[in-house]
Amino acid sequence: MKLLSLGLGILMVGALSAQTNKIDTTNQPLNSAQNVLNNTSQKKFTIGGYGEVHYNQGFNDTTRTNGKLDVHRMVLFFGYKFNDRVDFVTEIEFEHVKEVYIEQAFMNYRINQAFNLKGGLMLIPMGIQNEYHEPTTFNGVERTSIDGNVVPSTWREIGLGFSGNLDNISLKYQVYAVNGFMGYNGGGKLKGSNGFRSGRQKGAESTMSSPNLSAKVDFYGIRGLKLGLAGYFGNTQSTLFDGLANNDTTGLAEQADSSVVGMAMVGFDLRYQYKAFEARAQVISTTVSNTKEYNTLTGKDLGSSMLGYYGELGYDVLSIFKKDAKERFVLFGRYEFWDTHATVTSEIIKNDAYARSAITTGFSYHVAKGAVFKMDYQMFNNEANGSAQSNQFNMGVGVWF
Repeated sequence: MKLLSLGLGILMVGALSAQTNKIDTTNQPLNSAQNVLNNTSQKKFTIGGYGEVHYNQGFNDTTRTNGKLDVHRMVLFFGYKFNDRVDFVTEIEFEHVKEVYIEQAFMNYRINQAFNLKGGLMLIPMGIQNEYHEPTTFNGVERTSIDGNVVPSTWREIGLGFSGNLDNISLKYQVYAVNGFMGYNGGGKLKGSNGFRSGRQKGAESTMSSPNLSAKVDFYGIRGLKLGLAGYFGNTQSTLFDGLANNDTTGLAEQADSSVVGMAMVGFDLRYQYKAFEARAQVISTTVSNTKEYNTLTGKDLGSSMLGYYGELGYDVLSIFKKDAKERFVLFGRYEFWDTHATVTSEIIKNDAYARSAITTGFSYHVAKGAVFKMDYQMFNNEANGSAQSNQFNMGVGVWF
């Protein structure tokens, strides 16, 4: 209800401003890929990237904790324009110095502004940070916990679909058919603590036993405001179907069916900016079917529903002293809650420690466009009996170019 009230209040403020958008310019800048796809540059070849270096220091009442320093991620971006209609976009990510991933690799064929054909390894449009995760585009040293445990970022799949902007009604849409999470590969991959996170295939020799549907609509008709509604529907993938006879009567088909869960994830997100004030909110709800059979087969504790939400407010205090300052110093506060055991089926016991919350306060000091210093303090709690609050201090630098 608090998030709903916040959203309605922001909508009223936006409506009273009587300013409308007919093009998608809300909460610029966009991510690196979108900047290429917007066709604003005639350059054949585009090079860019982003990176984050973090320091995390945990605190609790009983033990000492060493601080952790990490080159969390460095990402190289490459875009190539074959002609005015065809673009290729890819990102190569280095995590923790030693891990290498392909974060995106897709081709976009622009038939017109309202209709694009897109295929390859693509980010799933769910929530805010899964698509817009460059460090200068969000507050906080670390990404939100919801976008790590419920969504989970950085979530990308291989698929094919359509996207476009309908500027006459201020809507952006995306619709893709993609492969899903790996639920079973020699054993169960999914668990109660972090839901589907361990099932991300990341485009690496991905398995598809059934296609899934991903879709999102964004409304940008009120200046400064962007509203998003996303859905993801389908089944997890399982290697047990590979080579299974169509008319199997040995029980292997029943076992294969038990290795899969169905999922319906729905997300709502809100971004608003008016002069020095900014606000964000997000709600993600997931219903999971066939969990009793899955947990019995695999010995896992996957929940039958998950819920996460957050609300965040920020203000650029430098604007108080200098209206036209090129630098920005944003003080922010955020509350988030996520529960990966929102409901469970009878074969497992609900783990209250999976109902977690966090309060984060701090600042983002944008010293240049694409360069930011960050600092924040976090307080974590969960609903398990006897659990104690844990705290964490974070500092970091982020760049995007």
